[in-house]
Amino acid sequence: VQLQASGGGLVQAGGSLRLSCAASARTFSYYAMGWFRQAPGKEREFVAGINWSGGTLRYADSVKGRFTVSRDSAKNTMYLQMNSLKPEDTAVYFCATQKYGSSDLGAVDYWGQGTQVTVSS
Repeated sequence: VQLQASGGGLVQAGGSLRLSCAASARTFSYYAMGWFRQAPGKEREFVAGINWSGGTLRYADSVKGRFTVSRDSAKNTMYLQMNSLKPEDTAVYFCATQKYGSSDLGAVDYWGQGTQVTVSS
């Protein structure tokens, strides 16, 4: 399974970005999908995820109400809509997948490459 993340960039505080993660195979059939991020000098942290059946979404407390995770099975693509961005959202964002995983992707099987998100104040 290969994952390709895109959509990062530089945005002012309060702005929006949409990240995309394209999967190389029919990953959605049996895989949970999610987003993680890593800021400079910090550990990678969970941001948002969808469980393998697509019925459960989960968000980190820091992004609830601002970020929305979704997926398009027909396009094998997952999205992260990020609104009301804050400087503390600045990080490299990674997409990930786990076979038969729950919405928090506790044991990631595959990682995509990261995409940089920078929010200026």
